[in-house]
Amino acid sequence: MKEVVGLERSSELLCKGRGLGLDQVPPYVLDRTERALGRRLTPAATVELILEEVRARGDDAVRELTRKLDGHDPGEFEVSQDTITKAYAEAPKSLVEALETAARRIRRFHEATVPVDWMDEEEGYGQTVNAMARVGVYVPGGTARYPSTVLMTVIPARVAGVEKVIICTPPGSDGSPAPAVLAASRIAGADRVFQIGGAQAVAAMAYGTETIPAVDMICGPGNIFVTLAKRSLFGQVGIDGLYGPTETAVIADETANPTLCAADLLAQAEHDPLATPVLVTTSRSLAKSVRSEMELRLQRLDRRDIARAAVEERGCIAIVDDTDEAIVLANRFAPEHLSLMVAEPLKWVGKVRNAGAVFAGEFSHEVLGDYVAGPSHVMPTGGTARFNSGLGVHSFVKMTPIVALSESTATSLGAAAAELARSEGLTGHAEAAEIRVELL
Repeated sequence: MKEVVGLERSSELLCKGRGLGLDQVPPYVLDRTERALGRRLTPAATVELILEEVRARGDDAVRELTRKLDGHDPGEFEVSQDTITKAYAEAPKSLVEALETAARRIRRFHEATVPVDWMDEEEGYGQTVNAMARVGVYVPGGTARYPSTVLMTVIPARVAGVEKVIICTPPGSDGSPAPAVLAASRIAGADRVFQIGGAQAVAAMAYGTETIPAVDMICGPGNIFVTLAKRSLFGQVGIDGLYGPTETAVIADETANPTLCAADLLAQAEHDPLATPVLVTTSRSLAKSVRSEMELRLQRLDRRDIARAAVEERGCIAIVDDTDEAIVLANRFAPEHLSLMVAEPLKWVGKVRNAGAVFAGEFSHEVLGDYVAGPSHVMPTGGTARFNSGLGVHSFVKMTPIVALSESTATSLGAAAAELARSEGLTGHAEAAEIRVELL
């Protein structure tokens, strides 16, 4: 891991060029798309081609692109309810219990965040809250399986009151979605599951095809092609956010346990070679201990090559003077996950302005946040926590202001409205306000 000392030097290292990294594509990805499509295109150009094909040709394009890009024919796009029921019934009891435990906590957390209608009749204004009618969830798949992502996306949508929730997820090497993902879809309450992935799945949910219904919003994480498709389709359909590789910043003082710090950093590093594990500490001795612990623990990981690449290329240890400086650095970096492994962690929570989620204390670790803590694990990355929130009920509802003024209130405000309208040269606006005063 790189090591840097001082707040300003640490800020320069961590924040320079900060972003989602949508231009960071390994050459083998370009090689694969060139073989599939017959020409070498940038990821953005590839996505635009896919979107246009799906918009124009619907199911036929989805099938052809899946065959070319993913190497298999999806057959029937939709997974039958019998298949979903069978996956749930045959899932290991321990897995079902874990999924249901997580689902209960996720549901309770999001139920506590539901916004409500309100009306102030005296002032003549208020607000209604309405859920979207149909939401599409993208669940990554292929070589990995993410039943937790099903829970973390579908349940908040259901709690918000969304009428229909569909899932698109790529099948595994056997040509079918992971049984754990299908079991989770039943527990979470998804209506339909389609076994397609990539930018073509995102396009299908945005435009609608003969088989896949168009949705009002698309949510969930995915690879660079999924993310670029979401970016291009914003405006055609609602988008929850754009997500890059995962990242965790651990703020630790001299009271922190170096073994726990190392374990949490490696838990993020094993996701992706582009993952970013960061330790911000006030203690040089702790920094040394964490580095040693990480090296020891790396040897035991099944995904040690991935984790090592992330640690060596993207990892960082920043040594600062005190916890105040550590919080300043964290707010500048705006990490997806921020762990406070310091004395009295709750004392510092109120000073955190920019983070996808805050994990206060050594036992409130981020892995619990990935699976069972309650908040959705779909969170802003690449510094976008400066202006975006993690997925939640708020992602699936629309706030509609209501204006219901009494005659007396409208009359008292009319003169001010007319004055402002005339200052903008909009005499029609001014007269619409003044005529009501004259009528009364």
